Amino acid sequence: MENNVQILTGRLKLRPIRLEDSGLIFSYRSNSTVNEYQGWIPNIIDNVRDFIINRTSPEINLPGTWFQFVIINLENNELIGDIGVHFSDSDERNAELGITLNQNHHGKGFATEATTGIINFLFDHLDKHRITASIDARNLKSIQLFERIGFQKEAHFEKNIFINGEWVDDLIYALLKVNWEPHSQPCQVSKT
Repeated sequence: MENNVQILTGRLKLRPIRLEDSGLIFSYRSNSTVNEYQGWIPNIIDNVRDFIINRTSPEINLPGTWFQFVIINLENNELIGDIGVHFSDSDERNAELGITLNQNHHGKGFATEATTGIINFLFDHLDKHRITASIDARNLKSIQLFERIGFQKEAHFEKNIFINGEWVDDLIYALLKVNWEPHSQPCQVSKT
Protein backbone atom coordinates (compact mmCIF):
# COMPACT_ATOMS: atom_id res chain seq x y z
CA MET A 1 0.00 0.00 0.00
CA GLU A 2 1.24 3.47 -0.82
CA ASN A 3 2.19 5.97 1.84
CA ASN A 4 -0.37 8.60 0.80
CA VAL A 5 -3.26 7.07 2.74
CA GLN A 6 -5.28 9.22 5.10
CA ILE A 7 -7.81 8.09 7.70
CA LEU A 8 -10.81 10.22 8.61
CA THR A 9 -12.80 9.81 11.82
CA GLY A 10 -15.55 12.06 13.15
CA ARG A 11 -13.24 14.87 14.31
CA LEU A 12 -9.81 13.82 13.11
CA LYS A 13 -7.66 13.22 10.06
CA LEU A 14 -4.68 10.89 10.35
CA ARG A 15 -2.15 11.31 7.58
CA PRO A 16 1.47 10.24 7.04
CA ILE A 17 4.08 12.26 8.89
CA ARG A 18 6.01 14.86 6.85
CA LEU A 19 9.32 16.59 7.39
CA GLU A 20 7.52 19.94 7.64
CA ASP A 21 5.71 18.59 10.74
CA SER A 22 9.01 18.58 12.68
CA GLY A 23 8.50 21.85 14.57
CA LEU A 24 5.00 21.03 15.76
CA ILE A 25 5.99 17.50 16.78
CA PHE A 26 9.01 18.83 18.66
CA SER A 27 6.79 21.32 20.52
CA TYR A 28 4.87 18.55 22.34
CA ARG A 29 7.25 15.57 22.14
CA SER A 30 10.16 17.44 23.79
CA ASN A 31 8.26 17.99 27.06
CA SER A 32 9.98 15.41 29.28
CA THR A 33 7.53 15.90 32.15
CA VAL A 34 4.39 15.22 30.12
CA ASN A 35 6.08 12.44 28.13
CA GLU A 36 7.89 10.82 31.06
CA TYR A 37 6.72 7.34 30.02
CA GLN A 38 7.76 7.70 26.38
CA GLY A 39 10.81 5.91 25.08
CA TRP A 40 11.70 8.78 22.75
CA ILE A 41 11.91 12.42 23.84
CA PRO A 42 13.74 14.65 21.34
CA ASN A 43 16.23 17.15 22.76
CA ILE A 44 16.50 19.29 19.62
CA ILE A 45 14.38 19.65 16.50
CA ASP A 46 17.04 17.79 14.48
CA ASN A 47 16.15 14.67 16.52
CA VAL A 48 12.63 14.88 15.07
CA ARG A 49 13.92 15.40 11.54
CA ASP A 50 16.23 12.39 11.94
CA PHE A 51 13.31 10.32 13.24
CA ILE A 52 11.17 11.22 10.23
CA ILE A 53 13.93 10.66 7.67
CA ASN A 54 15.70 7.62 9.11
CA ARG A 55 13.37 5.76 11.44
CA THR A 56 9.97 6.13 9.84
CA SER A 57 9.18 3.93 6.86
CA PRO A 58 8.26 5.76 3.65
CA GLU A 59 5.81 2.96 2.87
CA ILE A 60 3.00 1.54 4.97
CA ASN A 61 2.76 -2.15 5.93
CA LEU A 62 6.40 -3.11 5.38
CA PRO A 63 7.39 -5.89 7.81
CA GLY A 64 9.80 -4.78 10.53
CA THR A 65 9.15 -1.04 10.12
CA TRP A 66 7.33 1.76 11.90
CA PHE A 67 4.92 3.95 9.94
CA GLN A 68 4.02 7.23 11.58
CA PHE A 69 0.76 9.14 11.20
CA VAL A 70 0.09 12.63 12.55
CA ILE A 71 -3.26 13.44 14.13
CA ILE A 72 -4.99 16.55 12.76
CA ASN A 73 -8.01 18.19 14.42
CA LEU A 74 -10.44 18.77 11.52
CA GLU A 75 -12.10 21.72 13.30
CA ASN A 76 -9.03 23.94 12.97
CA ASN A 77 -6.55 21.82 10.95
CA GLU A 78 -4.18 21.74 13.97
CA LEU A 79 -1.62 18.95 14.38
CA ILE A 80 -2.35 17.60 17.87
CA GLY A 81 -0.37 14.36 18.09
CA ASP A 82 1.05 11.34 16.35
CA ILE A 83 0.40 7.63 16.25
CA GLY A 84 2.88 5.01 15.10
CA VAL A 85 2.25 1.53 13.76
CA HIS A 86 4.95 -1.13 13.89
CA PHE A 87 4.45 -3.87 11.33
CA SER A 88 5.77 -7.15 12.68
CA ASP A 89 8.64 -8.80 10.87
CA SER A 90 7.86 -12.19 12.43
CA ASP A 91 4.17 -12.32 11.45
CA GLU A 92 2.79 -9.95 8.82
CA ARG A 93 -0.72 -10.17 10.27
CA ASN A 94 0.37 -8.50 13.54
CA ALA A 95 0.97 -4.84 14.37
CA GLU A 96 1.85 -2.69 17.39
CA LEU A 97 0.58 0.80 18.24
CA GLY A 98 2.04 3.78 20.04
CA ILE A 99 0.38 7.18 20.48
CA THR A 100 1.47 10.61 21.74
CA LEU A 101 -0.96 13.48 22.11
CA ASN A 102 -0.16 17.12 22.78
CA GLN A 103 -1.01 17.78 26.46
CA ASN A 104 -3.29 20.67 25.44
CA HIS A 105 -5.62 18.09 23.89
CA HIS A 106 -5.75 15.49 26.67
CA GLY A 107 -9.12 14.60 28.14
CA LYS A 108 -11.15 15.39 25.01
CA GLY A 109 -11.48 11.88 23.58
CA PHE A 110 -8.97 12.50 20.78
CA ALA A 111 -6.66 9.63 21.79
CA THR A 112 -9.58 7.20 21.85
CA GLU A 113 -10.86 8.43 18.48
CA ALA A 114 -7.45 8.33 16.79
CA THR A 115 -6.60 4.89 18.18
CA THR A 116 -10.01 3.54 17.19
CA GLY A 117 -9.56 4.92 13.67
CA ILE A 118 -6.17 3.24 13.30
CA ILE A 119 -7.53 -0.05 14.64
CA ASN A 120 -10.43 0.05 12.17
CA PHE A 121 -7.93 0.71 9.37
CA LEU A 122 -5.59 -2.09 10.43
CA PHE A 123 -8.35 -4.67 10.79
CA ASP A 124 -10.62 -3.65 7.91
CA HIS A 125 -8.17 -2.42 5.27
CA LEU A 126 -4.92 -4.24 6.04
CA ASP A 127 -6.55 -7.42 7.39
CA LYS A 128 -4.41 -7.56 10.54
CA HIS A 129 -5.15 -10.35 12.99
CA ARG A 130 -3.70 -8.96 16.24
CA ILE A 131 -2.68 -5.51 17.49
CA THR A 132 -0.52 -4.95 20.56
CA ALA A 133 0.63 -2.05 22.70
CA SER A 134 3.69 -1.99 24.97
CA ILE A 135 3.01 0.30 27.94
CA ASP A 136 5.16 1.46 30.85
CA ALA A 137 3.37 0.03 33.91
CA ARG A 138 3.32 3.48 35.56
CA ASN A 139 1.45 5.04 32.62
CA LEU A 140 -2.07 4.75 34.01
CA LYS A 141 -3.69 6.98 31.37
CA SER A 142 -2.40 4.79 28.52
CA ILE A 143 -3.49 1.65 30.34
CA GLN A 144 -6.97 3.14 30.78
CA LEU A 145 -7.08 4.16 27.10
CA PHE A 146 -6.25 0.70 25.77
CA GLU A 147 -8.51 -1.08 28.26
CA ARG A 148 -11.39 1.28 27.39
CA ILE A 149 -10.97 0.40 23.70
CA GLY A 150 -11.04 -3.32 24.45
CA PHE A 151 -7.41 -4.42 24.71
CA GLN A 152 -6.60 -7.16 27.22
CA LYS A 153 -3.44 -7.33 29.32
CA GLU A 154 -1.43 -10.35 28.21
CA ALA A 155 1.88 -9.91 30.02
CA HIS A 156 3.72 -7.99 32.71
CA PHE A 157 7.50 -8.01 32.31
CA GLU A 158 9.37 -6.70 35.33
CA LYS A 159 12.22 -4.23 34.75
CA ASN A 160 12.16 -5.14 31.05
CA ILE A 161 12.74 -1.82 29.24
CA PHE A 162 15.40 0.80 29.87
CA ILE A 163 13.71 4.22 29.49
CA ASN A 164 15.15 7.59 30.45
CA GLY A 165 17.93 6.08 32.57
CA GLU A 166 15.95 3.45 34.46
CA TRP A 167 14.59 -0.05 34.09
CA VAL A 168 10.80 -0.08 34.01
CA ASP A 169 8.08 -2.70 33.96
CA ASP A 170 6.53 -3.33 30.55
CA LEU A 171 2.88 -4.28 30.11
CA ILE A 172 1.76 -5.92 26.87
CA TYR A 173 -1.84 -5.32 25.84
CA ALA A 174 -3.43 -6.97 22.80
CA LEU A 175 -6.60 -6.97 20.76
CA LEU A 176 -7.66 -9.67 18.31
CA LYS A 177 -9.69 -8.85 15.22
CA VAL A 178 -12.34 -11.40 16.22
CA ASN A 179 -12.88 -9.50 19.50
CA TRP A 180 -13.02 -6.02 17.98
CA GLU A 181 -16.24 -4.10 18.34
CA PRO A 182 -15.72 -0.66 16.82
CA HIS A 183 -16.54 2.17 19.23
CA SER A 184 -17.29 4.64 16.46
CA GLN A 185 -18.26 4.75 12.83
CA PRO A 186 -15.84 2.89 10.59
CA CYS A 187 -13.04 5.09 9.42
CA GLN A 188 -12.96 6.52 5.93
CA VAL A 189 -9.73 5.80 4.10
CA SER A 190 -8.62 7.80 1.10
CA LYS A 191 -5.46 8.82 -0.71
CA THR A 192 -4.06 12.29 -0.22
